[in-house]
Amino acid sequence: MKKGKKGNGHKNLKKFWKLGIRDFNTHYFDINANDHLTVKEGNYQYDLIQLVKKYGSPTEIFFPYILEERLEELINLFNSYIKISRYPGKFFYHYPMKVNQNKEFILPLVTEGANLETGSANELRLVQKMWNRGNLNKKIKVLCNGPKTKEYLDLITELKKQNLDIIPIIEDTHEYNYLAKYRGNVGIRLDVDARVSSHWDRTVDRFGLSEQEIKRLGKIKNLKVLHYHIGSQIETLSDILKPIRKSMEVYAQLKKINPSLDTLDIGGGMPIPYDRKYKYSVDTLIKDIIKFISHFCEKNSITPPNIACEWGRYIVAPAQVTIYRVICEKEIAKSKRKWYVIDGSFMNDLLDTWAIHQKWHVVPANYMNSRQRVQTWLAGMSCDSDDKYTGQQSYVLLPQLPEETEGEDSLYLAIFDSGAYQDALASHHCLLSSPVKLLANNAEIKIIRRKETADDVARLFGW
Repeated sequence: MKKGKKGNGHKNLKKFWKLGIRDFNTHYFDINANDHLTVKEGNYQYDLIQLVKKYGSPTEIFFPYILEERLEELINLFNSYIKISRYPGKFFYHYPMKVNQNKEFILPLVTEGANLETGSANELRLVQKMWNRGNLNKKIKVLCNGPKTKEYLDLITELKKQNLDIIPIIEDTHEYNYLAKYRGNVGIRLDVDARVSSHWDRTVDRFGLSEQEIKRLGKIKNLKVLHYHIGSQIETLSDILKPIRKSMEVYAQLKKINPSLDTLDIGGGMPIPYDRKYKYSVDTLIKDIIKFISHFCEKNSITPPNIACEWGRYIVAPAQVTIYRVICEKEIAKSKRKWYVIDGSFMNDLLDTWAIHQKWHVVPANYMNSRQRVQTWLAGMSCDSDDKYTGQQSYVLLPQLPEETEGEDSLYLAIFDSGAYQDALASHHCLLSSPVKLLANNAEIKIIRRKETADDVARLFGW
């Protein structure tokens, strides 16, 4: 396999693979002298090929310092614009645990100042464990979203009695009636009358209550939070500001009869640039959010609310990369493209590929300087025709395979931004094993999930 020259070509190569670019969240990545993909932690760098050859493939590598850095930057941005604008409210970040429930993800976020948001009784059980062990600062705030069973509601009540600052968000009248006797603050979810361009663009939303339904409830005992969630991967700045405008109109009306109301939770939606830049930055968005709410409150003579957000994907997705080995290639009839067959499964390990047709940022982890490149479609190891990634009906440009596909000469692929949702949604189609999961931090590697054996997977199905 031919290789190009170093020097200026190195910069061009990084640009070609979209590395070292903050707008693509790839400023953590570089290419070393061996044409291997590296991840930078300060002045240290991890050679991903060395890791995958030591620990095997497929592998998921988690970098908690990336997670921590992104959360710190987000909190600092909000607090800076609050200070510059002399905004009287506070900012609270709530990590939605459904995005990634792995302990190794949640604990670093909590230690960096994240509050929590749960979507089920089982997630709240994890919070209960941390609270009972004394691991959570008494200042932490927990929002409880999602449809609530009696178990979920009873656990909320129990933790409130244990002095956890916990706020159930009312999703429907069933929950409203149950919480009528609840002796703590509550929130309510607004099914905001605004539709935007996002992964979750629905004509009918089954979550929350309409503006009219909330009005019919009248005064709501101990109402603290007005919450909405408009979508995921919201593509334009105007589509993020649109529901804020609608929700603030409802907030102003509710504030008149519910003086305890003091927080607007704008939910999630901040996008990850998996394969392309978005037309707005998080910096611009935060500045515009605070500016708009300030002007709205001044015009309507109300106290500006505290602002909460639940940008989970934005924080955690870039902190993990998934690596596969290409085990062989196959010709595609009447096409210039080729199948590259990997040693893992998209349907199992990166389910969003199939579920929501996610377009990933894929680069080679070695042979990055190769001038011989092929338009490929990637095929997973299950026997399902949907277990593939085609760049969503386009192609993935990758180096031509070396003559040998074993050991030192194998081609490895890195798929960025795999830290959000994929673990919780992972499956075992065809009884395939989950990848080994590594934690890379402070120049050390820790195995946090070994690759499953055939017996491990069989036991999941009663064998």
